[in-house]
Amino acid sequence: MTSAPIAVALDAPDLETAAHWASVVTPHVSTVKVGLELYLRYGPEVIASVRGASGVQVFLDLKLHDIPNTVAGAARAVARLKPAILTVHAAGGPAMIRAAVEALPDTRIAAVTVLTSLSAADLHGIGLEGSPDDAVRRLATLAVGAGAQALVCSPHEVAAVRAEVGPDITLITPGVRPAGSATQDQARVATPERALADGADLLVIGRPITGAADPGAAAAGIAAALRRALTSTVRDA
Repeated sequence: MTSAPIAVALDAPDLETAAHWASVVTPHVSTVKVGLELYLRYGPEVIASVRGASGVQVFLDLKLHDIPNTVAGAARAVARLKPAILTVHAAGGPAMIRAAVEALPDTRIAAVTVLTSLSAADLHGIGLEGSPDDAVRRLATLAVGAGAQALVCSPHEVAAVRAEVGPDITLITPGVRPAGSATQDQARVATPERALADGADLLVIGRPITGAADPGAAAAGIAAALRRALTSTVRDA
């Protein structure tokens, strides 16, 4: 059975819980995501723990944002962990993005455009002109021009970004919530099926899976729904 294009966000309170979640979801999903809090608490050890024997892809979501030389050094520091994906902030500029790409050639550098927790009012408050869609498209174009192989954007912008950057860039969408799930701290959300239909390649899903009574069953259910949606799309094409 093909794993679904889901990155489960392992925002766990401790290493043992993160490893357990990873072990029960990896039969169903392609990727597990280690974020800043878990990595800072446990360091490189967490990568080996969640990867286990399965060889699942690890998405290291550190959202690096600093001067180019510092970001290059940080990227080299995680090279031995062999993450499939490492995030940087697109707002760090082209030189910073290029430094990460050159420092870590065997990892996809994913540029984060606009955080899914930010609304249009938030963007206005921090001085970004235009709508979230406009800001995301500007940053996406900048990042791809600097060599980023992947982009992180909300489901609301994924169709516009796909049209902007073409088919060869991996689009990663957080803010994905199955129908009926709470939005929590995400401002721009969509269902997994909608995000995939709009052009997303990898869906980041956390609490709807890890907060379930049985995370493995929750992952299996969402994965099955996505496979049905993909099959229907191919049949209708």
